Amino acid sequence: MNESQEAALIRRCQAGDKEAFGMLVEQYHSMLFGTAYLMMRDRGLAEDAVQEALIQIWKHIPSFRLKSSIKTWMVRILINEIKQEFRKKNLPLVSLEEAPDVPSECDEAETVLIHNEERQGLRQAMGKLSSEHREAIILRYFSGLSVPQIAVVTGQPEGTVKSRLSRALERLNETLNRDGMAEGGSNNGRTKN
Repeated sequence: MNESQEAALIRRCQAGDKEAFGMLVEQYHSMLFGTAYLMMRDRGLAEDAVQEALIQIWKHIPSFRLKSSIKTWMVRILINEIKQEFRKKNLPLVSLEEAPDVPSECDEAETVLIHNEERQGLRQAMGKLSSEHREAIILRYFSGLSVPQIAVVTGQPEGTVKSRLSRALERLNETLNRDGMAEGGSNNGRTKN
C-alpha cells in the first residue's frame, strides 16, 4: 500500500468506516503482535495488549494527524498498553529462551539445525539485555522503526535512542562472541577421539 492509499484509508477510518479500519489493522497486525510478543513473551498477554491497543487506536484515530506516520503512532499506543499491563499486573520479565522458534523456510535439516542454534543464541543474548536495550532492538530490527520513529514511540531524544541501540548491539555482539568462543574454543576446532 502506498502513502496516498494509506492516507485515504486513514481518512475513511477517521470518518468511522469500520471496514477501512479492518484493512488498516490487517496491514499492521502481525507487526503489532510480533512486537508485543517479543516484549511480553507470552502469547495471551501479547494478544490482550494488541486488542487493547486496537481499541485505543480506533477510539483516537479521529485525532490522528496525517503528517505523522500511522505505523509509529500505532506502535506508540501498543508500547503504552504493554507498559500499562506490566505495571497493572506486576509482570516478571521472562527469559527469551521460552519463546518458541518460528518455523524455518529452509528444507535442509543441517541448515535448519544451524539456524535454530543461532536463533537460540540470539534469544539468550537478548535475554541478558536491559529492558530499555531490548525494547530499542525490538523496535528497530523487528518493528522496522527508524531512530526518529523510536524516539517518538518511546518519548526519548534521538541521541538516547542511538546510544541505547549502539550499546545494545555492542552487548549482543560481546555475548554472542563470548558464548560462541566458549562453545567453539573448548576443543580448539579438533574432534575428540
